[in-house]
Amino acid sequence: MNALAIIAPIFGIVLIGWGAALTGLLSDKVSDGLSEYVFAVAVPALIIATLTKPGMSGTVAWSYWVSYFGGAGISWFVGTLIARRRAGIERRGAILHGFAASQSNTVFVGVPMILQAYGEDGAFPLFMLLAVHLPLMMGCATFLIESDSGLPVLARIRGLALVLLKNPIFVALLVGMAMKGLGLTPAGMVRSLIDAFAGTASTCALVALGAGLKRYRVLFDLKGALVIAALKNLLHPLAVWVLAFHVFTMPPAYAGVATLFAAMPVGINAYLLAARYRTETGMVAASVLVSTLMAPLTTVAWLMLLGRA
Repeated sequence: MNALAIIAPIFGIVLIGWGAALTGLLSDKVSDGLSEYVFAVAVPALIIATLTKPGMSGTVAWSYWVSYFGGAGISWFVGTLIARRRAGIERRGAILHGFAASQSNTVFVGVPMILQAYGEDGAFPLFMLLAVHLPLMMGCATFLIESDSGLPVLARIRGLALVLLKNPIFVALLVGMAMKGLGLTPAGMVRSLIDAFAGTASTCALVALGAGLKRYRVLFDLKGALVIAALKNLLHPLAVWVLAFHVFTMPPAYAGVATLFAAMPVGINAYLLAARYRTETGMVAASVLVSTLMAPLTTVAWLMLLGRA
């Protein structure tokens, strides 16, 4: 019942957003605007508010990073290998299959879900992982896809750096960690403003995700989408769980955060990357929808396994 109490508000809001978009209560313009607000204002405010809270501290051992990204690497490799064996999928498309199988929906689902499950104990490892996850995963995908583009390595690094510096969430992580390192804590009106925006992040993110699902089509390639969704919702967190709980040693909250982070459905960045390179767009879009629809069931299973049910 505790697991249901955790996921019901989260995926319930996603379904409400999806229903509102299907019935026309929310237009595509509203959905786009809400997504931009979440990405550019609400979640960055939540990150800064959380990282600058008094008492928000901790250390992250190398085993934490190896557990999460080792699991991501396994899921990415398997996803790419399966895609390479399918007819009609070229090299870039296979890379995107693997990326989708290992790219978690952190902003729209991961942050509210993990904070709901682990509270303050999970906040520090969550946001530290979020800080590394975005540049590392996107950087690897971009390098792999553009490795045959003929561009010099420095030019690719420069382009990736510009993309990250224009990303409000990445900038908010840098600002929050800098303020934390300098001991700066917002107070008074500044704190009230940050908290006001941060308080809207979870609900707005989930509504925006639900409304955006209307655009994705499952029938484009249901079989392929199911494969990617199974790798993302099951194999990725399973690999992380084995590494975090049975290979390495770390605080239970850290291991649980890494596992739940991996258990989140396919992230929207996979679709954005597919659209940018104009390959496997329909497949990746379908996998976002299928994995999100599967997530309520698989998330309950992972919460039970982690002792949060």
